[in-house]
Amino acid sequence: MIIVTSGHIDHGKTALLQALTGTNTAHLPEEKKRGMTIDLGYAYLPLQDKILGFIDVPGHEKFLPNMLAGLGGIHYAMLIVAANEGIQAQTREHLAILRLLQVERIMLVITKADLVAQDDIDALVTQLYQTYPFLARQPVFITSAKTGQGIEALRDFLAALPNLAEREKPFRYAIDRIFSIKGAGTVVTGTAFCGEVRIEQDLCLSNGHKVRVKNIHAQNQQSEAGYAGQRLALNIHTDFDRTLIERGDWLFAQPPLDPTERVTLWVESEAALNESQPVHIYHAASRTTGKLTLLQSKSLAPAQQGLAELVLEKPLFLAYGDKLILRSGDAKSIAAGAKVIEINSPKRYKRTEVRLKYLRNLIQSADSTERLRLYLQQRAVPRAQLMWTEQLGAAQLTEILRKNGDIQFQDWCFNADYQAERARELLLALETYHAQHADQAGISKARLYRIAAINHPEKLIYHFIDELLEQGALQQTRGWLHLPEHKIRFSDQEQQLWQFVLQQFSRQSGQALWVRDLADSLGQEENAMRNFLYKAGKLGYLTAVVKDRFFLTEDIYAYSRLIKQLIARQGEGISVNQLRDELNWGRKLTVQLVEYFDRCGFLRRKGNLHILRDGDIFDL
Repeated sequence: MIIVTSGHIDHGKTALLQALTGTNTAHLPEEKKRGMTIDLGYAYLPLQDKILGFIDVPGHEKFLPNMLAGLGGIHYAMLIVAANEGIQAQTREHLAILRLLQVERIMLVITKADLVAQDDIDALVTQLYQTYPFLARQPVFITSAKTGQGIEALRDFLAALPNLAEREKPFRYAIDRIFSIKGAGTVVTGTAFCGEVRIEQDLCLSNGHKVRVKNIHAQNQQSEAGYAGQRLALNIHTDFDRTLIERGDWLFAQPPLDPTERVTLWVESEAALNESQPVHIYHAASRTTGKLTLLQSKSLAPAQQGLAELVLEKPLFLAYGDKLILRSGDAKSIAAGAKVIEINSPKRYKRTEVRLKYLRNLIQSADSTERLRLYLQQRAVPRAQLMWTEQLGAAQLTEILRKNGDIQFQDWCFNADYQAERARELLLALETYHAQHADQAGISKARLYRIAAINHPEKLIYHFIDELLEQGALQQTRGWLHLPEHKIRFSDQEQQLWQFVLQQFSRQSGQALWVRDLADSLGQEENAMRNFLYKAGKLGYLTAVVKDRFFLTEDIYAYSRLIKQLIARQGEGISVNQLRDELNWGRKLTVQLVEYFDRCGFLRRKGNLHILRDGDIFDL
């Protein structure tokens, strides 16, 4: 468990920690020389059943970024105020940061009590409570590192604090230092936000590389495992130069999503905020700049809250609930604290009432179970996205989906309402298609997807179509999808005419015939023959590759099988010239056949080749 100490320069933070733990956290020569903490200092207090870790954060304004790097994943903090100096500039700024980060408990520690009278200490505590009313609910300790006053009582109180770290989530670790040790190799240090890690475990580095954990020091002691809320030094094995690892990088137990550059936040302003303004962003050990845009109002006064969008100059690895500190565009003052509500936010329709209601519901949600219900409203979401956003393991996600009655198919998660709405749209699209194309036996799966559900996952829509076929809501004839009631038949007279037409096709050795040529050969009026042949097309006997030019459908199927064989044999696709040579046809007829296959969704043109798009269409 980590506890952060914060406060103004020279208010006794380092001395207090030395009194508590026996460790001087001024670890850098420059710090000892100047008598101030420049970078993060660490000390540890072994107890009977746990080890408390302390971060001594810099108190000077110049070193504020280092202070912010120490606050990721922290639940407890001590605000240090010297009894002889009282509230100072960094006292106010550090306390604002702790409040804006919503640290669960802030212990007020008055140091250097031996330098002033008790009345002065009482007056200082009263001033702090009056100036910062929320501190009145927090404990206060009066201490002196020199005399030992209050040290034991503070130590006992800290020892009794419960561990609020989220060990059940996947491991997530922010790197703030990288160095090499002779004989060991690369070592990184940082704080575990959640989860646990063990020796020999493989981890994902946020720069895309994989690493293996060779050794672990947790809370400054050799350990077989490290846990959320602990300060960890990890000796890692890498297959790349350690200079590729930077402060602000992360280690994860599961592959992360790509870092996000557009997020929606719930902000609490420390200073007045305009509708749009540049800001500096601090998250764990990462720092970048960006543009903050308010979504609900033109401005926010200090201490007001509201929804905002943040567009980042450098993408960050953010998840729901992550805390940020925003500083002004000149980085001289705190602008706001923020909580991540949504990552990869949409670029358009950001202020519609539907969207704002959705965001408000996310803010008010109690846990991941409630938020997953919101995520899956009228959309399908990849499993990996849900796991990352909520920092869930695979088993945890599966259990929540089961509890909510949601559905998983391959890499997608959705609810029953989403599937029912997509099914309704598919059936309606097919009904409309039948009305507009009464001469067609049906439609290909790929084309139905493009007509009815182009903005939804293709594989998932195909799955819904297969389920509709199993349920009998759709039927498939010779590979064409149609509604069950969509049927046409020949009359007895038409059946006789069809036999004569079939004889004409049998003489063509698999080639196509024009309406006019058939009408002349059989002594029929051309328009009547045209209507008859298109009706034969509805029944699936003939297929028009261009207007008024027909193949026997069984020949179309034969050519589709030939094309699939050729593509399987030679690779990616087939050209018109290759098929022309294979069939020994003229180029014009070959082009007409291939372009028909493109239109119906069997093939797709890619440069000079035609590649397989939906091989199920012509399966008998």
